[in-house]
Amino acid sequence: MNGPAVRSVEATPVLLPMRRPLGTSVSSIGEAPMVLIDLHTDEGVTGRSYLFCYAEALAHAVVTLVRDAGARLAGDPAEPAACRRTLSSHFKLVGVRGPVASVLAGVDAACWDALAQAAGLPLARLLGAAPRPVPAYNSNGLGLLPPQAVADEALELAAEGFSAVKMRLGRPSARDDLAAVRAVRGALPEHVAVMADFNQALSLADAQDRCRALDDEGLYWIEEPVRHDDYEGAARLAAALRTPVQAGENLAGPRAMAHSLRLGASDYVMPDLDRIGGVSGWRDAAALADVSGVPMSSHLYPEVSAQLLAATPTAHWLEYVDWAAPVLETPLRIAEGCALPSEAPGSGLRWDAGAVAHHRMD
Repeated sequence: MNGPAVRSVEATPVLLPMRRPLGTSVSSIGEAPMVLIDLHTDEGVTGRSYLFCYAEALAHAVVTLVRDAGARLAGDPAEPAACRRTLSSHFKLVGVRGPVASVLAGVDAACWDALAQAAGLPLARLLGAAPRPVPAYNSNGLGLLPPQAVADEALELAAEGFSAVKMRLGRPSARDDLAAVRAVRGALPEHVAVMADFNQALSLADAQDRCRALDDEGLYWIEEPVRHDDYEGAARLAAALRTPVQAGENLAGPRAMAHSLRLGASDYVMPDLDRIGGVSGWRDAAALADVSGVPMSSHLYPEVSAQLLAATPTAHWLEYVDWAAPVLETPLRIAEGCALPSEAPGSGLRWDAGAVAHHRMD
């Protein structure tokens, strides 16, 4: 057998503090429930990844699924494609979607980390590119706050070394959203970009009115104004607006992305490492974006996404959140508005054992 084989897969649920609660049109998040994945191989290399689970109950379910997946993979080659085939067959009757799809993505990312470590290369180099600075925007906050509060927080986020920040929209009235956008845009220097995310808050009719009202307010993009799978409606909206429309965090795999791109559902695209199918799914998505000539950003998972964007032909922006930082030995570095991918072998994830024990969920 060539290359390492899977010896075991561990899953550890943690609940991590967030420096700033995130209030969106959907819910408010004050702590980050995650599952840390350790894929141990027979050659002594451990591949790591994590999954952001949104809810504590889901994190516990994911732990059970990861452990089941690990038992099925024990003794098999730690090869991403082979592991996906095995697990897709294992979960076929349940369906590879939702938490099951997340687990496959997490295992895939851990396999790629193990392969990169075994090769002695950063993940970006294993994928054929050199790690390089990636433009990043600060997404650690700017929830649905009053205008003055959101403007003050925007200044704090930019002062952390960023030339771009993202705010959330979807307040009860269009007037309130407009006031918040004007407060943020007015507080920040002109060179600092402001992205805005509705988190699917609007009907198509409401989106047409609200987004047109924001068209001349200096936003860099308007993200997910309508339901994520209404590709036709989103395409009509994107064609009608001067401000670019961003979407993609909810694309369930490269096939969904291909459909979205074909319909022109957004001007930009931003896959999520989990939902797009791990590193393998990201590679397929990056090829689709390249063929379509669409700028591609990331959603969450900044440590691994920085490696992947370095190897993405149409790389655009990295969404920076520091939610995993409390359990990382070396959090992702930011300098001069860019994320600096780790030059160490692998994807750059190493757990701080003491912090993991402290934040572990029962």
